[in-house]
Amino acid sequence: MVNLTRIYTKTGDDGTTSLGDMSRTSKNDPRLEAYATVDEANSSIGVVLSTDELSEDVRALLVRIQNDLFDVGADLCTPIIDSPAFEPLRVLESQVEYLEAAIDKYNSELASLRSFVLPSGTPAAAHLHVARTVVRRAERCTWAAIHAFGGGVSTTTAKYLNRCSDLLFVLARYSNKEIGDQLWVPGANR
Repeated sequence: MVNLTRIYTKTGDDGTTSLGDMSRTSKNDPRLEAYATVDEANSSIGVVLSTDELSEDVRALLVRIQNDLFDVGADLCTPIIDSPAFEPLRVLESQVEYLEAAIDKYNSELASLRSFVLPSGTPAAAHLHVARTVVRRAERCTWAAIHAFGGGVSTTTAKYLNRCSDLLFVLARYSNKEIGDQLWVPGANR
């Protein structure tokens, strides 16, 4: 359990930070970039939740994703090692499968796409598009960490983020269901 009694520690004033296993690393570490971007994505979803346009099922789904994103961050900040002293929190394939089921559920209620969607619409939809792009950046940062540290970073975290961004795209479209998607018209302004 996390117990935060002091918010500042001054231990990072030298440009380093602690990973989940209490080892120290540079604040430029790709793992830190990955989980910091996951935190940014989580905050973007918080902005979506501040709107009053969401159905209760979508709101509950987004809160679940926020909790999962903390799991993703915990996984990314804890190096994979043989015989850890404590069992680390890892993202599970079942969490990815849950996102896939949610994608299928909400996408089944939408019209098929014939072009790319312009990120717009209701405030909730527009914020979901922003959250989607931040999650996609978090996924890219995660792949950079995976490539930098090989087997020391879980690929399931990247898979989760990939599906999460897909789900946020579907939820943005779902939030625009009443007004419809604004579609890209290739070469429209030539």
